Amino acid sequence: MEKRTLGHLEVSALGLGCMGMSFGYGPPADRHEMITLIRTAVERGVTLFDTAQVYGPFTNEELVGEALAPVREQVVIATKFGWDLEQAGTLNSNPDYIHRTVEGSLQRLRTDTIDLLYQHRVDQNVPIEDVAGTVKELIDEGKVKHFGLSEAGVQTIRRAHAVQPVTALQSEYSLWWREPEEAILPTLEELEIGFVPFSPLGKGFLTGTIDENTEFDSSDFRNTVPRFDSEARKANIAFVELLTDIAERKNATPAQIGLAWLLAQRRWIVPIPGTTKLHRLEENLAATEVELTSDDRQEIEEGASGIRPQGHRYSESSERFIDR
Repeated sequence: MEKRTLGHLEVSALGLGCMGMSFGYGPPADRHEMITLIRTAVERGVTLFDTAQVYGPFTNEELVGEALAPVREQVVIATKFGWDLEQAGTLNSNPDYIHRTVEGSLQRLRTDTIDLLYQHRVDQNVPIEDVAGTVKELIDEGKVKHFGLSEAGVQTIRRAHAVQPVTALQSEYSLWWREPEEAILPTLEELEIGFVPFSPLGKGFLTGTIDENTEFDSSDFRNTVPRFDSEARKANIAFVELLTDIAERKNATPAQIGLAWLLAQRRWIVPIPGTTKLHRLEENLAATEVELTSDDRQEIEEGASGIRPQGHRYSESSERFIDR
């Protein structure tokens, strides 16, 4: 697979988001099947695997650690700190807490070094300079190789980068959530920081497999997302129709066009679509072979400009954790 560079970190053009295997989208998937899926991704050329302490909590890091242990030297493991794992629904990026929880991550991931360590959400109670300084200490100790931020605003990125160079920012970005284009992408380009879009297929919506009548498992977090209420889905299907029109001409799927569009935005963008199904993994990886012409991209831009996404992307309680 084509390689791309996040800061100074080389990874595959597409990574694999592992959260949904254990957390967020209903009951955890079968562990053995997920280990097989992760190892298949490695065989197909994927080198970037994304997890976090809070996914489970802990169980996703354990899964990723077990799956990748036999091929540890071939892959890049990214994980995240920052949620208080002892007090649900709160953030904690105090330096001593970072040190303590990173030790746990190293054990669960079965590794001596975390390749890419993100602050999962910006903790407004801890200066970002202290957070960056703490990660710098971990890098100096050899326990971490690269520093990342997630859902951070421009000023936070600049302040952190001045203390410890930021390798990558991870935030939501897709055809139906394009806010990063306004200020985030220009800042990342200026500072030579890579971008890792999560939910690059709109939490599954842009695959074309969800409509206003789809019912989610009671434990699926999309039940709390305004953008996924029935009326919003009915309106947002226009994005899927746009992708489907182009997909039919390119002998591709809507998901592949959505990922190809993201890959075409910048050379330093590395989406991390997640899945629990082998055929979806194969479908997503094939998106790297889809070539969008300038006319294709213009058609997408013109079509998307006439669609206004309906519904907030997070519940009100979750929105408060987004750094502006």
